[in-house]
Amino acid sequence: MLRGGLNPRALASRFAVAAVICGAMCGGAAPSFAYRPFDGTDAAVAEPGQLEVELQPAGRLQEGSQSFLVAPGIVLNFGLTKGLEAVFEGRLLTPLSSSEPPNLTDAGTFLKYVLRPGVLQDKSGPSIATEFGVLYPETAGDSHFGASWAGIISQRWDWGTVHFNVQTLFNREQRADLFVSIIVEGPHKWKVRPVAEVFYEDDVGSAQTFSALVGLIWQVREDLSFDVAIREASLNGRAVNELRAGLTFAFPLDRYMRTTK
Repeated sequence: MLRGGLNPRALASRFAVAAVICGAMCGGAAPSFAYRPFDGTDAAVAEPGQLEVELQPAGRLQEGSQSFLVAPGIVLNFGLTKGLEAVFEGRLLTPLSSSEPPNLTDAGTFLKYVLRPGVLQDKSGPSIATEFGVLYPETAGDSHFGASWAGIISQRWDWGTVHFNVQTLFNREQRADLFVSIIVEGPHKWKVRPVAEVFYEDDVGSAQTFSALVGLIWQVREDLSFDVAIREASLNGRAVNELRAGLTFAFPLDRYMRTTK
């Protein structure tokens, strides 16, 4: 991990590299959402100059009688300065139960800022962060640009860690949307820790979702982890289930730039 700030020229060049990598990965592939394997996130950001990649090579989503291959899903977190990161995300859904074309969905660009450094920043008390940004239209269907803002609180104890998310959106269908999530993780010192998440989402005037997820995170080392999870949900009374599996890894971009010079 890198420490300290960046001068403007170095910051601009590293941001450009992150954008190029993001574009390359999203051009033929697409991204997923948040802190793996959850729909919510935590109140932590990447260190300055560091790129953190949350990758789901493949997963399966079932909504009623419709099934989809989620391949790939990705989130890129790039540390801009201390306490601030840029986030690029999305995922590619390929219908398995019909001949419809793949759909790039859940794509967006965000800024995430730590308002109060806390336990996730090796300080005392809760960590508090905010995240806001632009939602991009899906490549299939009649969707539009949207916007979102979220508040995140994380607290850690010996028995585990809890992350609380509240997100408000003007979604891609041009409606108000509210998302509330609670993530619970097992003891942080465990190499393999159990995790769970429950969330409620209200797409005002259209849909309500109640969701529960259980899974495991295997922390191989500080900058590498693997995860697997099963999610069961109800979307307006219609059953939704999903299998998620992926990994998260990080590396300093200045090392990448030195090796490419």
